[in-house]
Amino acid sequence: MSTDPIHFQFDGDENAVRTIVLAHGAGAAMDSPFMKEMAGELAKSGLRVARFEFPYMAKRRTDGKKRGPDRAPVLIEYYSEVVRELGGPEKLIIGGKSMGGRIASMVADDLGVAGLVCLGYPFHPPGKPENLRTEHLKTLKTPSLICHGTRDPFGSPDEISGYGLSDRIALHWVEDGEHDFKPRKSSGRTQSQNIADAATAISRFAKMLG
Repeated sequence: MSTDPIHFQFDGDENAVRTIVLAHGAGAAMDSPFMKEMAGELAKSGLRVARFEFPYMAKRRTDGKKRGPDRAPVLIEYYSEVVRELGGPEKLIIGGKSMGGRIASMVADDLGVAGLVCLGYPFHPPGKPENLRTEHLKTLKTPSLICHGTRDPFGSPDEISGYGLSDRIALHWVEDGEHDFKPRKSSGRTQSQNIADAATAISRFAKMLG
């Protein structure tokens, strides 16, 4: 566990009713183009967004060395510390991009947060549909929204429909989107449109929580 202070990047009204906590994916930092654009869209919808980095990613900023994520127990404990630092878990919606959303889904019930949002959940590694990461999602009690591209190699719509997910989980399908919500040019859509649509779905979800 890192002893360094947690550095947050905030967007939106600090007096907003809900704060969405977003963790990054395995390979891109909290200020990646996807994360910046998503945070901006969520802030425009009236939500406050708090982005942070796991210690392994934060170290890249100091030494420039690429390194893989820590093991899940380390990431889980760090996400728990992030929520404790922000305080008021009942006002927080936690989540993140890919791996970040997966880790959030593993702590949501224990922390008593208001909701969970996953941006491209990694249901299985690409090309390995037998290696599922869904067992805890079958009994999840926290109200949840998974925004997932219809062409995401980490889980197709047909595959996901057979996973037996908790009835507390809602799915928002990102049209023609890959793992980063990017569509094909032939779709007539853009990645920015898909990010904005997902942000709208997340805003509706947040309002439903009261």
